[in-house]
Amino acid sequence: MPSTRETRPRLAVWKFSSCDGCQLTLLNCEDQLLELTDYVEISYFAEASSDLQPGPYDVSLVEGSIATPGDEQRIREIREQSKVLIAIGACATAGGVQALRNTAAIDEVVAAVYPHPEHISILATSTAIADHVEVDGELRGCPIDQDQLIEVVAALLASRPARISTTSVCTECKARGHPCIMVTANTPCLGSVTQAGCGALCPKFDRGCYGCFGPMESPNTRALADHFSNGGLDEEAITRLFQTFNAASPPFALEAERQFVGQHRAGRSGKAEA
Repeated sequence: MPSTRETRPRLAVWKFSSCDGCQLTLLNCEDQLLELTDYVEISYFAEASSDLQPGPYDVSLVEGSIATPGDEQRIREIREQSKVLIAIGACATAGGVQALRNTAAIDEVVAAVYPHPEHISILATSTAIADHVEVDGELRGCPIDQDQLIEVVAALLASRPARISTTSVCTECKARGHPCIMVTANTPCLGSVTQAGCGALCPKFDRGCYGCFGPMESPNTRALADHFSNGGLDEEAITRLFQTFNAASPPFALEAERQFVGQHRAGRSGKAEA
């Protein structure tokens, strides 16, 4: 039976540095979202309502990375008000696309983007929520998967572990009968090192996996990069493959750095020979 209005857990949804895609995934749940309101009180969700209730909250879903000094302060306040805090999406779990700036000189980045950089207050890095406060769970994806989101909320309401796959996208391809595009077309694909959850959407349409859901457990990124190299890709192209939605996740970042170092070592060798 649905909880009474007085006993429903209080849910809050928060945005930090991000594109809002993961919040829109929750809004796109439509019928499930309406049913969810029988069991939880959505107390704070600025994307959906101007009725923003103060804390404390039983569950907070947090989208976006920590990218400004204000973000650092606000996430600590949200953590203090939340019994359970779940980071949702690539930005919240790995810093997002904006984490590409983490290895660059931030002053040069800001000057290249903004006409008046003196007005910009920004951190040198874009980092995951877990780098700043304790999180009780993470949901991967860029954006997150609707079914996985509903599963996480249902699991919290039922006080049970969420059933989220930690295998690779390759398993989803095999389950759906998609031919391996690396074998049939020599198309670069991160599916073998990326966590499942998207339903193998890109390989279904003959495109390589872009790593939206981040690295799977114990990914062998070096072996995959070596395979790309043997197939004709140079270090710059391989670096770009690992520097997308989860560029700052350690397995992808380390492999991108290895390729970058190899690229510049080869460049120096070429100049020496010349």
